[in-house]
Amino acid sequence: MTDLSTVIDQGREALNLNAAVVDRATEMAGNLAVNLVVAVLILVATLFIARWAGRVVSRMLARARRSSPDPMLEGFLVQVVRVIVIAVGLVAVLQRLGVQTTSIIAVLGAASLAIGLALQGTLSNVAAGVMLLILRPYRVGDLVEVGDRTGIVQKLDLFTTRIIDANNRRITVPNSQVLGDAIVNISGQKTRRIELPVGVDYDSDLHEVMAVMKRVADDHPAVLDKPEIWAGVLHFRDSSIEVVLHAWVKSADYWQTRADLNLAIKAAFDAAGIVIPYPHQVDLHRSLAAPRPRKPRATPAPKAPARTRAARLTPAEKAQAAGGEG
Repeated sequence: MTDLSTVIDQGREALNLNAAVVDRATEMAGNLAVNLVVAVLILVATLFIARWAGRVVSRMLARARRSSPDPMLEGFLVQVVRVIVIAVGLVAVLQRLGVQTTSIIAVLGAASLAIGLALQGTLSNVAAGVMLLILRPYRVGDLVEVGDRTGIVQKLDLFTTRIIDANNRRITVPNSQVLGDAIVNISGQKTRRIELPVGVDYDSDLHEVMAVMKRVADDHPAVLDKPEIWAGVLHFRDSSIEVVLHAWVKSADYWQTRADLNLAIKAAFDAAGIVIPYPHQVDLHRSLAAPRPRKPRATPAPKAPARTRAARLTPAEKAQAAGGEG
């Protein structure tokens, strides 16, 4: 009986323990499910708040700069605000899931050196983007030349600058490369100077040439009165004299006006009898009928002196001849 009672008591204890484990597991599963649902809701709310904050910043900047809107500043700040809101939301999600964010921050702080070395290129792009935003060497819509790339600035974000070239190709340049290279803002000024060098014949009247070029530029409606139109002799080339024309236009009219002036100057030169010479080249060719140069005659080799009969005798014959004479 004692053994049976002991077995029954142990069974009851086991059942109670199993029930407690099941209750604990059920409670943990319920808490995890609630935390997951809350975490998903926090994540969805974070994304919504990030988009809403971006729109709010965009509207505030638009109201503050109605007279001179700056899409580059607007896009940059909107992206920064969204990144900050999403980062805060992710921290809240981790805390809700029971992750100790303080330990994560400590680990990230300890690994900051390695992360900085691994992402130094990316971080330099971010720093360069901030510097470009502060210095403002260009704005969205400006025609710029960065290194060997030329195009219209479409967007500046945290890492890259996006430009569109004349062939409608999208070129993405890292901000660090943009800041480290020479930046030429072609449309940064309201006016530009057209320089047209033209070669004329050496027999041309240079005063007439300059007068014709000035008249053509003055007749074009896009050429500005101030600064004044100027023309002068620039270089003496091998086969021509180079005369240059300077005319100022608005930046938006530069290329079309340049093309128009080239066409009008050629027509005006033809009407005035002013010659634009072709490049001169001298080619030397020998005619088939030309006499060929005579080849010098070969000098004959000198003949060896003839040998006498005595020189042709053998030593025995020479001895016999000497004996006979004796």
